[in-house]
Amino acid sequence: MKKLTRPTRKLPTVREGLGIKTLPEMVEMVGETYEENVAYTMPRDGKLYTLKYWQVLEYVKRVGRYLKELGLEKGDHIAIIGENRPEWAISYFAVPWIGGVSVPLDARASFETHKFIIDFAEVKAVIASGRFLSSMEAIREEVPHLKHVISMEEFDSIYNRYARGVERENVRLDDLLEILFTSGTTGDPKGVMLTHRNIMSNVDDIYKIIDIGPDDVSFSILPIHHSYECTVGQVATVYSGVQVFYARSLNPREMMADLKMARPTFWLTVPLLLEKMYVKIRKQLEGQKGLKGLLTKVLPKKMLGKKVKEALGFDRIRFVVSGGAALPRWVSKGMEELGFPVIQGYGLSETSPLISVNPPYDKIKNESVGLVIPSDEVEIRDVDSEGNGEIVVRGPNVMKGYYRNETATRETFTTDGWLMTGDIGYFDEEGYLYITGRKKFVIVTKGGKNVFPEEIEEKLTKSPFIEEAMVFSPDDEQIQALIYPELDEVARALEKMGKEFNDENIWQLIKQEVDKVNRHLEAYKRIRHFAIRFEEFPKTTTRKIKRHLFRGLRLTPDIKVMKG
Repeated sequence: MKKLTRPTRKLPTVREGLGIKTLPEMVEMVGETYEENVAYTMPRDGKLYTLKYWQVLEYVKRVGRYLKELGLEKGDHIAIIGENRPEWAISYFAVPWIGGVSVPLDARASFETHKFIIDFAEVKAVIASGRFLSSMEAIREEVPHLKHVISMEEFDSIYNRYARGVERENVRLDDLLEILFTSGTTGDPKGVMLTHRNIMSNVDDIYKIIDIGPDDVSFSILPIHHSYECTVGQVATVYSGVQVFYARSLNPREMMADLKMARPTFWLTVPLLLEKMYVKIRKQLEGQKGLKGLLTKVLPKKMLGKKVKEALGFDRIRFVVSGGAALPRWVSKGMEELGFPVIQGYGLSETSPLISVNPPYDKIKNESVGLVIPSDEVEIRDVDSEGNGEIVVRGPNVMKGYYRNETATRETFTTDGWLMTGDIGYFDEEGYLYITGRKKFVIVTKGGKNVFPEEIEEKLTKSPFIEEAMVFSPDDEQIQALIYPELDEVARALEKMGKEFNDENIWQLIKQEVDKVNRHLEAYKRIRHFAIRFEEFPKTTTRKIKRHLFRGLRLTPDIKVMKG
């Protein structure tokens, strides 16, 4: 296959855009256009809590008035922390309504990280859900410029306090909308500065390429502060008048119950969730006995998939969008065969986030990350001997820079103004973008060969006995791996073999899987040694392994198990 440095085409549009607006203009527009449509639904206290679009607009206006009466004004930085819920979205809309700048906080981050961001970003107020109030109050005691901690649990009383709210502040497209701190895989949080133009140009592009509307239901489960869920799952859905259904939690039982209630048509997910779902479906199908087992073997997969989708609450699903990390091809292929409409996309917090996605109404190639969105230009630079190079982007969705970090900003942009993504890839002849690895993770051997850890990791995790894998090299020559086994599957396999469930036998079983992978790899890519660990790898919000925590790791032949 010929590898290209520029796309031969972009994503086709299915409708005209609505024009790039500021976020407050958008909130006002949808509140009036879809006023009687349901905007938000969430199970609460055994009932379904709903808000219509006109109510959301009123909440935004009245919470905005409350913020102003506290003395908060245009340009002030206001943090938001909480679970996925309507009040989080209302907060995100209310802050720019008064001209403020949102600082979304990762609910899973540590107290120290929250304190660092609130201090560094000069946050004047925090809007928090109930379980974060005490920690935010503790930070307020230590950070002088943090003046107010506002509870989401008080939104109803705030709403009832006023007969009317305030009108929106006059903000411009190039005004700052949010500062989004990325944890990333390198361990250095940086504040991505995104303007109204950045976010809303991306939202308008999404509107042009995916036809969703008031008849659609989106299922919100991913961390709401993250650019992917926030822009695509919160803003782009509302822009089209979609109903957003908030899952109560990631607890499997609650999530499955909520899915059946929601019966979504649109679902944003990450590869890890899709993989776990597919593996569970496959196990259940393979475990059928008697007549059911026979039918499982003879019925077409799409017919089986229809039954599976009905059982899970996906009988109406139109789009399953996977992003945030690379989707293993065996997972997307398996889901496609069952009739799940999976499309893989690609983006960064620094690009608001979407750069490319597989075309929902055209040829889908989920081994790629799809076609480039209408507003962006994408090129491949510094191409190596195998035709791979760094992906660079230019467009209205590209960030303003990193907050109070001019050095990092300069290092991220080329001299001619393109954002360097740090991802390595290429275009095929049909315009589809492929990612082969991360520039900072690539292993360059002494013979000048490039080894992309992600490629080998994907092959390893195809094994039913391997849950997670991290491939690295301590010396840019010897390829090593740290593996987290799928312990239930390993235990079953060892029991069948009549072997004891112990470290040595687990390692030997995994070795067989590593040997299978090695047989299909070029010599310079083969794993020379590996060790197993018995706990999941620490991960970012989008479920990527935090590789920086393993920097300097070297496995000697005597190490078979990594403890702690």
